[in-house]
Amino acid sequence: MHSFKILLVSPEAVPFAKTGGLADVAGALPKALKALGHDIRLAMPLYRQIDKSKYFLREVDSNLSAEAAGRKESFALYEDGRQGRAFDTWFVSHPGFFDRPELYKDPSTGQDYIDNEERFAFLARAVLESCRATDFMPDIVHCNDWQSGLIPAFMKVDPRFPEFREIATLLSIHNIGYQGNFPATSFQILGLDDSLFQPDQGFEYWGMVSFLKAGIWYSDIINTVSKRYAQEIQTSNEFGYGFEGILRDRAGDLFGVLNGIDYDVWNPAKDELIPAKFKPEKLEGKAKCKNALRRKTKLPMVRKDVPIIGIISRLADQKGFDLLAEVADDILALDLQMVILGTGDKKYHDLFIELQAKYPKKLSVTLGFDNELAHLIEAGSDMFLMPSRYEPCGLNQMYSLKYGTIPIVRETGGLADTIENVNPARGTGNGFVFRKYDSREMLNAVKFALEVYRNKAVWQEIMVRAMRQDFSWEKSAGEYVELYRKAIAKSGRGAQVAG
Repeated sequence: MHSFKILLVSPEAVPFAKTGGLADVAGALPKALKALGHDIRLAMPLYRQIDKSKYFLREVDSNLSAEAAGRKESFALYEDGRQGRAFDTWFVSHPGFFDRPELYKDPSTGQDYIDNEERFAFLARAVLESCRATDFMPDIVHCNDWQSGLIPAFMKVDPRFPEFREIATLLSIHNIGYQGNFPATSFQILGLDDSLFQPDQGFEYWGMVSFLKAGIWYSDIINTVSKRYAQEIQTSNEFGYGFEGILRDRAGDLFGVLNGIDYDVWNPAKDELIPAKFKPEKLEGKAKCKNALRRKTKLPMVRKDVPIIGIISRLADQKGFDLLAEVADDILALDLQMVILGTGDKKYHDLFIELQAKYPKKLSVTLGFDNELAHLIEAGSDMFLMPSRYEPCGLNQMYSLKYGTIPIVRETGGLADTIENVNPARGTGNGFVFRKYDSREMLNAVKFALEVYRNKAVWQEIMVRAMRQDFSWEKSAGEYVELYRKAIAKSGRGAQVAG
C-alpha cells in the first residue's frame, strides 16, 4: 500500500479544544491513519484554552506571516512536543485572532465573533504558509467544515500559492447547518480577484460570501459523516439548508463515511472514569454503574429494575427537544427515570429545570458539560434517547451500544445507518427506531423499549448483541484512504502520487 502525506486541518480537536463531535473526529482519525502507515499532520489554531505546558508545545518557527484583510499578519507555529504522542499536531499562534475566551462565539454577547471571516481566512493562509516554511508538502489536504473551507479555494485560485495548484483536497462536512456565510463586503477581506464573486463561481451564495460553498466548489472530493446524511443533504431545504442544488451538482464526488469510535476512550472494559468495568461476557459491573449514576444525580432507588434513560446532548431543536417538550409529562408518567446532561437554548434550560422540580424522583438535569458524568451516564443508563430532527452521524448512539445502553433514535442520518429496530421474536436489532418526526411516535418507541426491557433474558441478548458491534476507526480510516486516492487521481498530481 502506498502511504500518503496528509495534512488534516480542523478548527477543533480533542484533547486540545472542543465544542462538538468534529473535535472527536479530528482527534481520532489521524491516530487511525498513522496506524495504517500514513504521514499525518493535524493543523489547528492555538486557542487560549490549550495549555502549552500540558502538551509540551514547542516553537517550530516564530517568524511567519500570512495575509489577512490586505495586511501581513505575523504568527508563530508550534507543535505538540509530548513523548509518545499518537501523531504530530501543528498549532497556528496568533493571539489577536485566537487568544479568546471561546472558539467561535463571544461569551459576552452569545453571538459569533464579528471578525470570524477574517480569523478563519487568516487560518487558511497561515496553514499553507506553514507547509511552505516546514517543507511539508502534502499529497492531500483534508479540510473540515466551513472554518477551513477557504483552503481548497486558496489552493486553486489564489496567486499567492501557485505550488499548491495540483495538490489534492478533500472537504468533510460535519453539519451542513453551519456554513460560514458573511456579508458581500467580506469578499474584500479575502484579497482575491473581484471576478470570482459571481453566482456561477465558488464564493457567492445569495449575495453573501460562503466559506462552505467555496470548500464544496473547489475541493476535489467531498464527504459527510454517514451514507444516509450524504443522500439527505441532496434532497431538500430541510436537510440541505439551501446547499442541496450545489451538492447535487457534485453528486459524483460526494461520499458518506461513518465516523468511528475511539474504543481506547469509550469502552466499559477499560474505562477509568466509571466505578466498575464490564464486558459482554461479564455484565455485573453495569448494575454498579447504574447505582453510582443514581447516587451522583441524586435520583432515589425506587426499585432496582426501574430503567434509566440517558441523554447527553446540545439542548436544541435540531436534537429533537421540541418533541420531548411536547410529551415530557407523558414520558415522565411512565415507569422510568431520566438523566439529562447538556447545554444549549435557554428555553430548554428553563423547561428541564422546571420539570426537574416537578418530578424530583424521576428526572435529574445537569446543565453544562462534565466528561466524567458523560461516561457514567453511558455506563449506568439502560437506554439512551436521541430523537434528532437530523443527525449527520451521531456518536453517542455508538458509545451507547458499546456500553450496553440501548439507543432509542429517530431514523435519520447516521442514526439510521447504525441502529436497527429490535425485533424480539427474530432476535435481531440493536435499538428502538421511530421514523416520522413526531412526538407521539417517539413516545411509542419509548413505551416499546420499556415493554421489551421487562423481559430480562431478551434485554440481555440485545445488550450483548449491541456491545459486540464494531464501529472502530480502522474501517472508517480505510474508507478515507480510498477517498484520498480518488481526490489524488482527480487532481493534477494523480500521476505523480502512485497507488
